[in-house]
Amino acid sequence: MKVPELLAPAGDMDRLKIALAYGADAVYLGGKIFGLRAFAENFSAAELAEACRYAHDRQRKVYVTVNMFPHNEEIRQLPDFLRLLAEIGCDAILVADPGVFRTARKIVPELPVHISTQANTTNWQSALFWQEQGASRIVLARELSLSEIREIRQRVSLELECFVHGAMCVSYSGRCLMSAYMTGREANRGECAQPCRWRYALVEEKRPGQYFPVAEDERGTYILNSRDLCLLDDLPALAAAGVESFKIEGRMKSVHYLATVVRVYRAALNRLAADPDGYAPPAEWRDELEKIASRGYTTGFFHGPPAENMQEYDTVRVLPEWEYSGLVRQWDASRGLALVEQRNHMQLGDAIEILRPNGAIFRQRLEYMTDANGTPIERAPHPQQLIWLQLAESVGDFSLIRRQRRN
Repeated sequence: MKVPELLAPAGDMDRLKIALAYGADAVYLGGKIFGLRAFAENFSAAELAEACRYAHDRQRKVYVTVNMFPHNEEIRQLPDFLRLLAEIGCDAILVADPGVFRTARKIVPELPVHISTQANTTNWQSALFWQEQGASRIVLARELSLSEIREIRQRVSLELECFVHGAMCVSYSGRCLMSAYMTGREANRGECAQPCRWRYALVEEKRPGQYFPVAEDERGTYILNSRDLCLLDDLPALAAAGVESFKIEGRMKSVHYLATVVRVYRAALNRLAADPDGYAPPAEWRDELEKIASRGYTTGFFHGPPAENMQEYDTVRVLPEWEYSGLVRQWDASRGLALVEQRNHMQLGDAIEILRPNGAIFRQRLEYMTDANGTPIERAPHPQQLIWLQLAESVGDFSLIRRQRRN
């Protein structure tokens, strides 16, 4: 069995480096224009070039999102942006709009085009259409079952990419007008305010001002709130169906989310390569995924029409037991100290866990901590301050610190 590519999101350069350090084969990211994550930090022209150089030096790939649905005034900027992407050597662009596709094939015909999930490819005729136009890959819609994916694979020869983990949208592969209607921020232009995650109540037209809860819950109700996708158990079936790339959602997610998810799926693909018939995810992988904030997990449409438990009615998210608290920036082996860029409050006595790109996770008590100048401190309350922590084992670049939540 050919082991699929592991494709991870990169909202900025730090996240790109984390994704590659923890085992991604490729990353997808956006420039300052034409991507569908307007509130991610995204990449300037110089940063896009740096991202490609960094990835290519490590024999990895970079795909750039050009999957916005531009209006007339924006389409005029497109040719120059496409030429830039070709010049810096990005490995492919993701496109949803036919006008963007047509322009790309005309201006940079040598640049591979991947059809974004925003194009809603749900059948083999659509896949065949894009293949005939010259697309090299399709990101299939998340509304497809395994049997539908298999049939598409039988009908087309271009590459197939599928989401295997991350947030799900209650609208049709993200083609949603709720945000534009309620806030003026268009989901189809990368500005979604996620009104599907808001709290709602029922109002009867003759009783204005009287709000009836749809379900009893002290936090409100979340009638449009989908659980997150997790296909960890189903990777062998997807690979056997002929899917070439497994995609993780989350260009707006944290460094901690990215490192944790990529590390788990890298281990899963390595095991799949070593023993495809005996593949079985151990409990520790699922435990790791429970350490990131989520809305609970579902397999979505993969096994057929989703069951009632695909929706999360009780809460907006599941809070994990462990909290991301810092990113290792330097390791001083002679003193056994790590210079950490703090992300959340830490104090002496905390139970901490260290996640490494290479090596097993280990736990310890936080017993020694100083500020950046070496002055001992008991608490580190300020996010993004630099602190030195004494660790029981050696760590490398991009290691992460987690802290167990206090009661």
